[in-house]
Amino acid sequence: MIDLSISKISDQLLSKELTMACEKVAPLWSLENVVAVNPFIGFADQKFVDTAEYLSELANIQMALPSSFYLEKYREGNISKSDLEWVLSKEASEFKADEFLNGLDISEDVKSKRSILSLADMATKITGKDWRSFMTSRISFWASAYFDKGQAAWKASDFESGIFESWKAEAGIDLTPEIQGLKGFRSSIKALPDQPEEAAREAIETLEITEEFLPVYLHKLLLQTAGWSAYIAQIDWNLELQGEGKTKLKEFLTILLCWEACLMKAIDTDELNDAWENYTENFKSSQSGHRKSLSANLILQEAFNRTVQREIIEKFKGEKNPVNASETTRKLAQAIFCIDVRSETFRRNLEKVDTAIETMGFAGFFAFPINYMPLAHEHGQAQCPALLAPGYTVEEGLSNADQNAKAQEKRQLNYQVRKLWKSLKSGAVTCFSFVSPLGITFLVKLLTDTFRLTRAVHDPAKVGYSGKDFKNRTVNIDHAHHSHREVGIPLEKQVEMAANALRAMSLTENFAKFVLLIGHGSSSVNNPHASGLDCGACGGHSGEANAKVAAKVLNNPEVRKALKELQIDIPDETMFLAGLHDTTTDEVEFEELSQLNPDQIKELVQIKNSFTLAGRLTRKERAGRMALKGEVDKVIKDRSKDWSQVRPEWGLAGCYSFVIAPRERTRNIDFQGRSFLHSYDWKKDESFKVLELIMTAPMIVTSWISLQYFASTVDNKNMGAGNKTLHNVTGGVGVLEGFSGDLRVGLPQQSVFSGDQVLHEPVKLNVIIEAPLEAINQVLENHKNVRDLIDNEWIHLLALGETGEVSYRYIGDLQWEKI
Repeated sequence: MIDLSISKISDQLLSKELTMACEKVAPLWSLENVVAVNPFIGFADQKFVDTAEYLSELANIQMALPSSFYLEKYREGNISKSDLEWVLSKEASEFKADEFLNGLDISEDVKSKRSILSLADMATKITGKDWRSFMTSRISFWASAYFDKGQAAWKASDFESGIFESWKAEAGIDLTPEIQGLKGFRSSIKALPDQPEEAAREAIETLEITEEFLPVYLHKLLLQTAGWSAYIAQIDWNLELQGEGKTKLKEFLTILLCWEACLMKAIDTDELNDAWENYTENFKSSQSGHRKSLSANLILQEAFNRTVQREIIEKFKGEKNPVNASETTRKLAQAIFCIDVRSETFRRNLEKVDTAIETMGFAGFFAFPINYMPLAHEHGQAQCPALLAPGYTVEEGLSNADQNAKAQEKRQLNYQVRKLWKSLKSGAVTCFSFVSPLGITFLVKLLTDTFRLTRAVHDPAKVGYSGKDFKNRTVNIDHAHHSHREVGIPLEKQVEMAANALRAMSLTENFAKFVLLIGHGSSSVNNPHASGLDCGACGGHSGEANAKVAAKVLNNPEVRKALKELQIDIPDETMFLAGLHDTTTDEVEFEELSQLNPDQIKELVQIKNSFTLAGRLTRKERAGRMALKGEVDKVIKDRSKDWSQVRPEWGLAGCYSFVIAPRERTRNIDFQGRSFLHSYDWKKDESFKVLELIMTAPMIVTSWISLQYFASTVDNKNMGAGNKTLHNVTGGVGVLEGFSGDLRVGLPQQSVFSGDQVLHEPVKLNVIIEAPLEAINQVLENHKNVRDLIDNEWIHLLALGETGEVSYRYIGDLQWEKI
């Protein structure tokens, strides 16, 4: 027999295979800053359908809903026969639509399909004991302690040690595997080399993995512990942004390899050894067992995509608003919202109630990627998209130095008291004596929380602040060095960032009296994924800080003077004002500025009244989509304080398009809160640098959001977070579904489903751009990662013509077809 084991492969090739397996894993951000991410990010250079078939064979991961969903859509007319015929002809199918539908076997959807086996899978199959789940639970137990962010009262693992080093030390003394019958498991662990690379090689040699099987096997292991793999991939992601090497996930993959190798040694039966040897040596990738049902569902999915795309195209037909139409009067306000789909509804209603206000869309960090440090915090938080590294550190505080010092002292004291209180409640000894004498004192709070009169937990941003101080918070952008750090933004950088922001917004002239920078955040309690409802462009935080920094910079007289030399002339009377849109309650609060004169205050009252009315209309509209009954304003606001509420708001569910064009093109279109809207006027973009920026940043981010919602819908078991009511927060970094198992990725079921009803209809994102085709093609040619998304059909690309109608559809390889 020819020896095909990996021992014959060079160290260089082994390292390459480990790296390639790790590159397939999408990052998972911790609960403190949940960021939507494309779960297929490692497959963007491959076709959507090829990835679907590969993942189905590898781990029974599905990339389409069951046939029953699409058949119902077909019966409702939401999948047209012509679109199904088009997809079938594209796939060179011999069937017509009716024959195809009649040949569907819906029962195939519920059958368990086979997937590639790991050693733990094989051992489970042969012994009847679920060794795979046991392996996952032990690794998760260690990882929860190692990556703990302060949730645990006692530190049970040494984070200063490397990932592999820490695991090896703990696994070498863990009696649990041997109690479960794995004799000599600890001895096998201790005998492993201390260096991860050497340990990985030894494990692979023990398992006798063939060269053909190795890439698939490595990826399979990572998918078996997909949650922790994704979390560690996020650590590597951030290290790379800082210019450091990505090695953490490779260490974790080594742990998985060593676990399998030691499991094999501990069981050590002829039946297992022979079965594993036969399986690895005769492995040959084959999708024949999956192709019929999988391909059928993918065909139906593509037909659904096509029908939805036609509906979007139809929206751009009819009455048009000419771009750059001359205005007879100057606008009272220009309100710049985040491109978030939840802003679309509010913007539409705001323009309806007040024609003196025009709205614009821009990424919610407003082109100010800062490291924001709340008062009394030791470390800042990245207020920018995950694609970027944060720039300058900006501190929160109060304008009055004495008040600022008192507020800081109060917040620090509050933190220390709360930490002590927590230790009393959760301590191994004090928890018993705590409950008896003090438990009854929680009754009033328990009742007020239950009846939604109070929040179940304090808003972290408000803790330690008085109501007045919280309202008077500001940001300090003055450049200085103190406390061993650089803070603030140098004047020349303020000018540069301001100019870049205004150009990217296509806002370099015709400024209104007020330019409102509206960041957004969300209100909910008892919700581990709360930050996932905040601003993704602000790193999973509220956009309030970015709006305040941008407003303060743009109100700076010295910045305006420098901007004037750059041909951006902001009138002296124009005031930039920061606001915060709560997407759960649809209320908007504005920063209070002391320098407003009486006339400006009067005009601002008018603006605030318009925002209040727009909020009411938006709540009423959202209540219809969420099937809420009763007094709408009260019901929606109560949801933000209800600790039993599994769906405080709809989030970004339903997102299906991203329009990059002047607002005039979409002003009369009702997207029903399903479209990202980015303001862009290509006629003001001489070098198309702004177009390039939008297509390489916001467009990528929106594709991440769309594909995360898509994946969490089509296969929540493997690519979603499961049932929210079963979640347990672990280590402060993520959730388990139940008391053990792997970290969950993606979105909870309640974010994309309502019972059996699909809340987020899975469609690929339709990106619609108004710009010359040559300019769009140039960006695609210059950025392979962007072109891969479109050429490989992860998202669709359309272009608006001169009349404002969708005139062209991208068909791949820099080619377009006329619609």
